[in-house]
Amino acid sequence: MDVIVGSLGVGLLLLAFVLNVAKRMDENSAAYLVMNIVGAGLSCWYAWVSGIVPFVILEGVWAGAALVRLVSLKIKPA
Repeated sequence: MDVIVGSLGVGLLLLAFVLNVAKRMDENSAAYLVMNIVGAGLSCWYAWVSGIVPFVILEGVWAGAALVRLVSLKIKPA
């Protein structure tokens, strides 16, 4: 089950990346950022349960950065 969760996380990250590179999704869109938050969060969890600390840090920072960006988009004056 752990591998499935981790694979879903990585899959979401890769899907967001491919859609962005293909110009199908903007990197500042809520959908892109949510895909990064959820994907990195799932990957972070998998790294944690697997004991892979460097990837816990990487994925945790990735999810956090996407969350900060999403919040900053929502609170900017129109």
